[in-house]
Amino acid sequence: MPRIIAFDYGTKRIGIAVTDPLQIIATGLDTVHPKDIVEYLQKYLLTEAVEAFVIGEPKQMDGTPSESAQHVKGFTTILKKNFPQIPQYRVDERFTSKIAQQAIMQSGLKKQDRRNKERVDTIAATIILQYFMEEHRL
Repeated sequence: MPRIIAFDYGTKRIGIAVTDPLQIIATGLDTVHPKDIVEYLQKYLLTEAVEAFVIGEPKQMDGTPSESAQHVKGFTTILKKNFPQIPQYRVDERFTSKIAQQAIMQSGLKKQDRRNKERVDTIAATIILQYFMEEHRL
């Protein structure tokens, strides 16, 4: 069974999470600079089948698109251009970074390790993927 990949897009880093082949568990995969994402995914797709891309959709508290939504739109355009065969889904990403930071705080990591922003982005992508999986379970 192919995997599903989720992205927490940022202009400095993209957090990436992936399902296991049975699409039961979401796991943080990596953090990549936006300029390197296409090459990263091309390499990944050489060894793994991917069924869908899930992209966190940044929204304001009232549900309207946030300022960073334009950057995410550009990112989805790049994905569609380079990987047209892979469908894309959007998931509301409100609070995912906060939830990720709280999870890190409660993890018992050392203070310096808790400040690792890449870890926050990867965990946020994992949360986005979990939301998607919960919404699409039969």
